[in-house]
Amino acid sequence: MVATEQARVATARVARAAQNALAAAVALLIAMTPALTTADDLNSDINRLKAQVADLAGELYALEESILHPADTQVAVFLTLARKDVLELDSIELFVNDTPVSSHLYTDRERQSLQQGGVQQLYLGNVPHGEHELRAVLTARTGNDRYIRREAEHRFQKRPGESRIQLSLDARAPDYEPRFLFSEWK
Repeated sequence: MVATEQARVATARVARAAQNALAAAVALLIAMTPALTTADDLNSDINRLKAQVADLAGELYALEESILHPADTQVAVFLTLARKDVLELDSIELFVNDTPVSSHLYTDRERQSLQQGGVQQLYLGNVPHGEHELRAVLTARTGNDRYIRREAEHRFQKRPGESRIQLSLDARAPDYEPRFLFSEWK
């Protein structure tokens, strides 16, 4: 929490410095522009300044991403359906180390997308290196028209670098009891 706050303060300082530099550049340009400067010269100077502002904005965004969301501690969780016609999703909730991190209610369009083989990113966040627990709570209607609420847990070891976890849901006749299949991508 402290590192995140420090990162926000550092990002704000960089943004203020970029704004101040831009204001100084504009003031300098105005002061140095003689009264008889042509419109073409002014347009050229304005376009050059716009390009510098765009470059500064890109650098600021990259700095903010590297400070607030370092790739070394990133974890992403994706959802897929193993069998397309056996579960009609209502909602899913994710917890990392008993902390709620994601909750989603499904629309008909999202259900259709998943049934057609779509992949949904449920969570993207940062966790420290070490062992963690991911818990998923599913509410759905099964192929035999029962409404169910099930949960499953998955322990994973966060190592340096990005971590990606796929949660695949499956259910088979005759009971259509959902199964949670977790797999970690390398």
